Amino acid sequence: MKYDVIIIGAGPGGIFSAYELAKKSDLKVAVFEAGTTLEKRHCPIDGKKVKSCIKCKSCSIMNGFGGAGAFSDGKYNITNDFGGTLHEYIGREKAIELMNYVDEINMTHGGEGTSMYSTAGSGFKKLCMQNKLTLLDASVRHLGTDKNYVVLENLYNELKDKVEFHFTEPVISLKKKDDGYEVVTDKGTYSCDKCIVSVGRSGSKWMESVCEEMDIPTKSNRVDIGVRVEIPAPIFSHITDELYESKIVYRTEKYEDLVRTFCMNPHGLVVNENTNGIITVNGHSFEDDNLKTDNTNFALLVAKHFSEPFKDSNGYGESIVRLSNMLGGGVIIQRFGDLERGRRSTQKRLDENTVRPTLAATPGDLSLVLPKRILDGIVEMIYALDKIAPGMANDDTLLYGVEVKFYNMEVELDSNLETKYKGLYVIGDGSGVTHSLSHASASGVYVADKIIGE
Repeated sequence: MKYDVIIIGAGPGGIFSAYELAKKSDLKVAVFEAGTTLEKRHCPIDGKKVKSCIKCKSCSIMNGFGGAGAFSDGKYNITNDFGGTLHEYIGREKAIELMNYVDEINMTHGGEGTSMYSTAGSGFKKLCMQNKLTLLDASVRHLGTDKNYVVLENLYNELKDKVEFHFTEPVISLKKKDDGYEVVTDKGTYSCDKCIVSVGRSGSKWMESVCEEMDIPTKSNRVDIGVRVEIPAPIFSHITDELYESKIVYRTEKYEDLVRTFCMNPHGLVVNENTNGIITVNGHSFEDDNLKTDNTNFALLVAKHFSEPFKDSNGYGESIVRLSNMLGGGVIIQRFGDLERGRRSTQKRLDENTVRPTLAATPGDLSLVLPKRILDGIVEMIYALDKIAPGMANDDTLLYGVEVKFYNMEVELDSNLETKYKGLYVIGDGSGVTHSLSHASASGVYVADKIIGE
């Protein structure tokens, strides 16, 4: 089977590459995806018969059409201040231009009517500065998990007759040939003139093996480790009503480490994720009022960068998660008051807690899992946030662990997002360059345009 372009991965980067190629060219394009179509993506956890992760062969939360972002809360942050370093490759203006272009596509495929938030001119920024916190600038389009699904559904319906999709067909190997590239799966061998790799964070290990086999230079990236916080929605309502997603950074006094808020979900719920066989925690939220909860959740993450000789930042993060999974059988939940008193949470204390958990997790002690330096930073950050959102440091605040954001080894790419091999592009979060829906999608459009010659 011969194609002009093969795209590996049907996450945001792969989808928008396919969309652009289908819209602006007659090239023969195929997309290979380890997971299933969108309508077949269902996590078996129902809270009744199945209460915890059963480690499916392919995690429907992480894999399938739409990638790991399919069941996220659909936040597209239009900014160069966070979400990746795409602007370092293609320029700041071009990056913003492409993120806005992606937003326009989303709006014409079911996202119309959703809200766009902005930190510009916000008085909240001054309040943060007065309390040793930094609010990062961004415009945020919030689709919500429900509208995000509709957008993806509409994009797939438009693409399915123009692009050849191969679902539940993970790529085993990728090789350079004289006339292009060879892609091997458990179902066949395919060839193409150009190849776009967009495997996301869940494909980081596979990406590392490809780079090693093809001698593509990489450099160590970081790993973000922390917890997901769940509080009553009114505590943060003065922030989320105005900004929805607020990226707040704090430099700890004890170690001068940076702790940041991440993935804020007003009136959302906490969920499990299966990443390479380990169970981590994340959060979702919805646009539909009928699906909203009484709680708000967000992550508090500490970024760890490693220098020589250590290179396996993801392995370090995985070891911490495995310890959590060993102690709790999955995700651990702890009341902030229990953490501060040096005791584990129990089911009895959770039953008496004023904040009702939205995820069934194992009561435990996060101090037995997280390194002291990271946990100290998280506790400092909670008290810092309590100054701008009183009630944050209440005893009944819930902490779920472990939340880890894995980043691929940063692949050496040129200004076209092309490797040292002509016609082999690496985009999205699997490249180590992007860390968000908006940046990954923009990188997909950018590479497609380069292939078309625009």
